[in-house]
Amino acid sequence: MHPLSAGTLGIDFGTSNSAMAWAPPHGLAQPLPLEGLAVAMPTAVFFNTEDQRTHFGRDAVTEYLAGTEGRLMRSLKSLLGSPLIHETTSIGQHAVSFLDIVTLFLAELRERAAHTLGHAPERVVMGRPVHFVDDDPARDALAQQSLQQAAENAGFRAVRFQLEPIAAALDYERRLDTETLVLVADIGGGTSDFTVVRLGPQRMARHDRSDDILATSGVHIGGTDFDQRLSLEHVMPLLGHRHLGPQGREVPSRVFFDLATWHLIQWLYAPRAIDQTQSLRANYSDPRLHERLMRVLRERHGHYLAHAVEQAKIRCSGGEADAAVDLSIVEAGLRAPMAAASLQAQLGGLLSRTVDCAQACVRSAGLQPQHIGAVYLTGGSSALQPFQAAVRAAFPTAPLVEGDLFGGVASGLAYAGRHAA
Repeated sequence: MHPLSAGTLGIDFGTSNSAMAWAPPHGLAQPLPLEGLAVAMPTAVFFNTEDQRTHFGRDAVTEYLAGTEGRLMRSLKSLLGSPLIHETTSIGQHAVSFLDIVTLFLAELRERAAHTLGHAPERVVMGRPVHFVDDDPARDALAQQSLQQAAENAGFRAVRFQLEPIAAALDYERRLDTETLVLVADIGGGTSDFTVVRLGPQRMARHDRSDDILATSGVHIGGTDFDQRLSLEHVMPLLGHRHLGPQGREVPSRVFFDLATWHLIQWLYAPRAIDQTQSLRANYSDPRLHERLMRVLRERHGHYLAHAVEQAKIRCSGGEADAAVDLSIVEAGLRAPMAAASLQAQLGGLLSRTVDCAQACVRSAGLQPQHIGAVYLTGGSSALQPFQAAVRAAFPTAPLVEGDLFGGVASGLAYAGRHAA
């Protein structure tokens, strides 16, 4: 047996980004580098049909944005629990199921872990949201089963699961010197999960922590939902969304919602979908808008637009004055302005539902907001300033603590494997 094989790998397989950490039987968990020194990478796969190579992470996005012929796959986690996970898509001359693509990504993570550790890990704790699918226990169970199948197909022999916000709590606990009640907010690409947990240095050695978990809740809202809303408000009107046609009726909106949703974009490139969108021409008063839409689909710029919206959102949230979405790839000089005030207004409904879920979690624990000693933020979308402002308003006496936004859950998952050993 390899001397390190007694440890556990934690994998945070995220909608937008993924991360890994390794925990030996004793000592601190260590985040594992995935791309150079980066310990998180986009959950993205690009099938290069020019040289038949497969690219992952930032490399996948770069190849796609460079105009290389192929297929970019993102937001694969969003398909878990859906019948689509077992459907196939055309990759070059081959039909590949989406579950097989998830397997391929997890196998690549395992290979990169083996490169760092010197051996291929067999024990893994996978993170899972509180709800893969809201209000549907059967589909939620199916989602976890599919992810377990993919992990086993990727070569892992022992696969366990832990709730992602609980994993974040296990990581945060190592920074505390006194016992406290913490609301963990894990805001990822596809879900927002909350846990009220009792943490403290005297509790870390306890094998069974179930009594310390006072409540959990989650809602199927995350960063990709924020991006979709911003795309529909800023970008899609430039392609005809809400445009009034000759009879005074709006252009049918389905194509715009799909084009603003990462995991649905690829379906719009199919010949039948393009023909259907072409037939919308009669619904437009301004043919230029329809020409833009057709250019996006025929030249397969959908993922580029989604990436550009995401980056503009990040810049806008960070206070950058000029956070416009650059659409020159569609039409020279075309830009979609984005401002901090509009960010707050357009995301208000989604943010309200997210914070309502956090407040409901605290009430389920039998607590009031003032009983919370800290709100611990993890997950990339928790850095969004309008979200943080909404949390401060809901929990005015609790300090907001930003954890490792991309690596904290993975470390906690690795610790969770140690607790189960």
